[in-house]
Amino acid sequence: MGAADIVPGVSGGTIAFITGIYFRLLEAISAAPVAFVRQFLKGDIRGFWQAIDGTFLVTLLAGVVASVASLASLITWLLDSHPILIWSFFFGLIVASVWHVGRQVRRFSPFLLLPLCAGIVFAWWVTTLPASEVAPSQLAFFGAGALAICAMILPGISGSFLLVIIGMYSPVLAAIKSFEVAHLGLFLLGCLTGLLSVARLITLAFRHFHDTVLALLTGFMIGALSKVWPWQETLSWRTNSKGQEVPLSQTPVTPDSWAALTGQDPQVVVAVMMALAGLVLVLVLEYAGRFSAQRQAKAG
Repeated sequence: MGAADIVPGVSGGTIAFITGIYFRLLEAISAAPVAFVRQFLKGDIRGFWQAIDGTFLVTLLAGVVASVASLASLITWLLDSHPILIWSFFFGLIVASVWHVGRQVRRFSPFLLLPLCAGIVFAWWVTTLPASEVAPSQLAFFGAGALAICAMILPGISGSFLLVIIGMYSPVLAAIKSFEVAHLGLFLLGCLTGLLSVARLITLAFRHFHDTVLALLTGFMIGALSKVWPWQETLSWRTNSKGQEVPLSQTPVTPDSWAALTGQDPQVVVAVMMALAGLVLVLVLEYAGRFSAQRQAKAG
């Protein structure tokens, strides 16, 4: 989840859904506010820990933090040096995720086309928004954390891409690389605030409108595919805070058109191989998640 959340256009929530821990994560987070009042404030630390599934949350958080801390520089380098290959990998991952999430619908009906199309349109619209840049103030770090985590917990919505849109992606990544404790603390506080506020809402939505929510999330992932398409034509540029020219708006093009525009090899064969690798990874994660769920059911 941590590795996915670093890449603009890819959602850690998608990984959670594939591995079968998504609903367990939502339930654990949703239980935290009530458990804090009923158990923690009354001194029942053990009851509080059990109510929030503490061991699971700490293990998951440790994995996310370790991944972000160790892979932030590597993924940044890969996106700069081998963009076609890394975007192809994530394109294949999301395509397979669309199939996986869509399979979770319990009862298909024509009505589900409405939330599906709404999700596609909304996600596509978000990916067309131009990137902006805000002053990386303390309030900006807090707000960025709250906004990003709300997106990260939804399969198909990329929290890191929303950070790109509001101009906080580079400052947050720089804070991670430099380990700026103050800024990271504000960002994490924003994440905690956003997480507690949105997790219960999503949990209730799944309980009462399971198939509708799944159709909407599937639409989110389909609409987001344009962002992770490996071959993009840059329509306009902007100068970031470091004086570097970076893309402002892009549109997907065919590999041949991209080659004609850039004069570079589109690397189609290797791109297909990387996309297949992403697809296989989803299948492996799905199998691992199903196997883990079966083992837990037997143990229970």
